[in-house]
Amino acid sequence: MEIMHECCCGLDVHKQLVVGCVVNVTPSGERQKETRSFTTMTAGILALADWLTAAGCTQVARESTGVYWKPIWNLLAGRFEVLLVNAQHIKAAPGRKTDVRDAEWIADLLQHGLVRPSFVPPRPQRELRELTRSRTTLLAERARVINRLQKVLEDTNLKLSAVATTIVGLCARAMLAAVLEGETNPQALVSRGKLRAKRAQLEQALVGQVGAQQRFVLNSQWAHIDFVDEQVAQCDAQIERLIIEESAGDAPSSASPTSDGVTRHDDAHPSSTASTALEQVKGAPPLSLPLSFQQAVWLLDTLPGVNGRIAQIIVAEVGVEMQRFPSAGHRASWVGICPGNHQSAGKQVTGRTRKGDRWLRQALIEAAHGAMRTKDTYLRAQGQRLTRRRGKKRAVVAVAHSLLIMAYHLLQRREPYQDRGSNYFDERERGAIARQSVRRLERLGFQVTLHTAEADLA
Repeated sequence: MEIMHECCCGLDVHKQLVVGCVVNVTPSGERQKETRSFTTMTAGILALADWLTAAGCTQVARESTGVYWKPIWNLLAGRFEVLLVNAQHIKAAPGRKTDVRDAEWIADLLQHGLVRPSFVPPRPQRELRELTRSRTTLLAERARVINRLQKVLEDTNLKLSAVATTIVGLCARAMLAAVLEGETNPQALVSRGKLRAKRAQLEQALVGQVGAQQRFVLNSQWAHIDFVDEQVAQCDAQIERLIIEESAGDAPSSASPTSDGVTRHDDAHPSSTASTALEQVKGAPPLSLPLSFQQAVWLLDTLPGVNGRIAQIIVAEVGVEMQRFPSAGHRASWVGICPGNHQSAGKQVTGRTRKGDRWLRQALIEAAHGAMRTKDTYLRAQGQRLTRRRGKKRAVVAVAHSLLIMAYHLLQRREPYQDRGSNYFDERERGAIARQSVRRLERLGFQVTLHTAEADLA
């Protein structure tokens, strides 16, 4: 095979050890290999960099092993052309596996140009990604604590969740706080907040037996929820600060600072006109330059079901430069939200989605649920149409795929979202729907004559 790089290196990275193999082609055409091992401490990585520089190496490839590749990337990316490779793409034949052989195999593949680098975002996007993922983890922890709190309430026979929409709302929390303080009169508890409209049900739901041990556990869980809420608020503030610093001097977004200095986005879908929307992003740079994080978040916030938090996740995971993906389909495949392709003997075995970016997939699924509940929108019509044919779960994934495709085009064209309307599919299949409706009415014994609205007005 043709040699693409005369001197390159393959790295087999572990937690405490990194094995490097430098492959060099001499002027006489002979291939030489040299292997060394280094520690993953900063001093060891710098020694590795000096060794590669002395050998004349210009390209370095290694597997994406957990998070162990990140320290090496941070120290080598500025000095060499570093390629992060998917481990599944370079898996060697089984048998006689050692760290040295793995490093040699990666070096051989790199020298012959048989490796495909993975997408590694720039440092500002990596920092934003760390913050959004930390916030997602905190919100998941909050949900787990609420579930544990609900189990303890069931043990005390307090059936507040059967009446209230959520047990962590202001009214429900005030009632539970009074119970933990020793209040046992249901009438006194019900007089708190807007839940007084369900007085009769609440009086029955708040009759229980709360012991000292259960009161201790409930207080501990409430304290845990308060702590997580505080951490989420701090994470939100840090995310907004990073976005504003990266977008300093660019076009304004729909976010507005509050009294506490934290910029927040409205979770509701914006209802501004097209001219107003274009005016908001008038300061966007030309197509040859990337959008700022703030401008990208505002554009994505115009999508149905996408709020400021989900827009931040999309920007953190895929960035704002759509030139990295050849098409919107490639981007959906990278995320793992498109139908899979598994054929055998000319038959489609399964269309299950592949593995991809689970953080973005989770956010898109959440946004799809919200988009399918919006009124008079294209995505709601698409969700209802697919639910009847394929079921609710497949419809949600399909709507999430549509949201990702829309997000790609919004950032590529730098235009806010313009909805097609809830009657898009009806207008596209106008004749077929009319014939099907007439046949159904005729089966019920009706005689149907169709007239257009223009003919009736004439």
